[in-house]
Amino acid sequence: SIRKTSLIGGALYKYHGLLWVLGLFGVPELSSPEGFHVAQEKALRQAESLVESACATPLGPQTVCIFDQLSDALCKVADLADFVKIAHPDPAYREAAEEACRNIGTMVEKLNTNVELYQTLQKLLSDEKLVASLDPETRKVAELFMFDFEISGIHLDEEKRKRAVDLNVKILDLSSAFIMQTHFPNKIDKHLLPEHILYNFAHDGNHALVSSLHAESSDDLVREVAYKVFLYPNPDQLNCLDELLSSRDHLAKLVGYPTFAHRALQGTIAKSPELFLNLFFSCRYNIEPSLYCPFFSLGACMEGLNLLFRQLLGISLYVEQPEKGEVWCEDVRKLAVVHENEGLLGYIYCDFFQRADKPHQDCHFTIRGGRLKENGEYQLPVVVLMLNLPHSTSIAPPLLTPGMLENLFHEMGHAMHSMLGRTRYQHVTGTRCPTDFAEVPSILMEYFASDYRVVNQFAKHYQTGQALPKNMVSRLCESKKVCAAADMQLQVFYATLDQIYHGKHPLKRSTTEILKETQEKFYGLPYVPNTAWQLRFSHLVGYGAKYYSYLMSRAVASMVWKECFMQDPFSRAMGERYRREMLAHGGGKEPMLMVQDMLQKCLSVEDFVGALVSDLDMNFETYFMDS
Repeated sequence: SIRKTSLIGGALYKYHGLLWVLGLFGVPELSSPEGFHVAQEKALRQAESLVESACATPLGPQTVCIFDQLSDALCKVADLADFVKIAHPDPAYREAAEEACRNIGTMVEKLNTNVELYQTLQKLLSDEKLVASLDPETRKVAELFMFDFEISGIHLDEEKRKRAVDLNVKILDLSSAFIMQTHFPNKIDKHLLPEHILYNFAHDGNHALVSSLHAESSDDLVREVAYKVFLYPNPDQLNCLDELLSSRDHLAKLVGYPTFAHRALQGTIAKSPELFLNLFFSCRYNIEPSLYCPFFSLGACMEGLNLLFRQLLGISLYVEQPEKGEVWCEDVRKLAVVHENEGLLGYIYCDFFQRADKPHQDCHFTIRGGRLKENGEYQLPVVVLMLNLPHSTSIAPPLLTPGMLENLFHEMGHAMHSMLGRTRYQHVTGTRCPTDFAEVPSILMEYFASDYRVVNQFAKHYQTGQALPKNMVSRLCESKKVCAAADMQLQVFYATLDQIYHGKHPLKRSTTEILKETQEKFYGLPYVPNTAWQLRFSHLVGYGAKYYSYLMSRAVASMVWKECFMQDPFSRAMGERYRREMLAHGGGKEPMLMVQDMLQKCLSVEDFVGALVSDLDMNFETYFMDS
């Protein structure tokens, strides 16, 4: 029996459950790096058995269940390895996870061109009586599996199918190499930098290491140096990006699409690159972050999330003590997500703090997707939230800037999507949905993080207990609109560049030339010579041709906030509707239908644009304050 205590200092809550843990995330094989090979081989053997079963079982709903079991067997290893290869501090674990990712990924690509599997699913979906026996979610999942076959080139002859598999494997390797390089620091001789700013950077002998843009530094010179050094072109990375874009383009054309962007956008809200909307995603701060940090201790912010989730959704977060070997770093915290009536919903591992070799990127990782198992039990979802927060000091707890607070709420929005996506099939669980819908729950959480009524519940000075003054909240909210139009322009530039890279651009032109031309056309600030920002744009891998999704998702989140939560951010009725209409389905329902059911109206292009324009209006308040 494991005692779970609440995140909130002072109050004590108990929740009891059984837990047997031997390795990372409770996977027995992963008590050592070599275990990845064992887990991988086990998954591959299980996959082979399920392929035979899928082809031999009489056609019907059970066929889709077997396909989902096949997906689940591979995803359990691949998703976990995808996180470990980036975040684990031990190089041996990272290398073993990288190898597992490659091998599982190769198997997935082979399965996506397996003719016998394809024909089994095709027979099911082409028989009207059999299709009629499928409930809407099962039919949707079957169609998604068929979609995977089609975009992988199942219709090609044997030689071209093999080329498609080879291209997909090559893309996996190039993607992994590109992602890893985006996080590597650049070096510069110390003597080339003014001595008074050296302390801002890590050191390696006679070199300063620049591992980020230092965008929140108050020193203009530090930001300038970081920008020019961190974004200095790396020839190997340039070649890697060229090969990645070229391979994606060849694959798209091989399977019958004019560009990779057309292939990537099928099944999304946008549908095609031609309908890509130039919308707006993120906000930045024109305030002094250090003034706010004392009010945003990590404990206080987690208390705020706990209070919000409890009132909106009847959910509480509890700290649970992990077993030895279950986590990859001693400061990782494990949270049990518990509903007041339904009990345990899943687990969130919080990898929140800065450490050497950890990527400077805030992310949500699905480790295990939820699904209804054959025995009637529900497979609980497991996710990781990875942030880069400062550690506590001898005199203060971890203190967050306003930007860090917003990122925490953003990533927790993804986590709640994973916890509450109670789908029958793991193939569509939680954030396994179209990219331009997956960001809606996380961006919606940013609106809660900007609302005085919410912030006032938890923003207290860590020493005095004083509430965050109302005038500071007002400045914080107003500052997000000071450069909002410029930020929209920036996001349009990013999204447009992503579309051009994956569209019909002449491949003989360098990605840097395309960047310079696109920046001059779509963005107000000029290109900085001898920089290659695109080489640090890791979203080109995970969001290839879909970076516009942030803009689309912000439009949807804006409408949901204004229509459903702005009058009362703690409304349980709206929280339940949000769970029922948007979070519960994962990717098992058309995203536009989920949005329209939530808003209880049909939407037009003008609705999307209007939602973002109203966000830019300085006179439109997204928060309320007592008179």
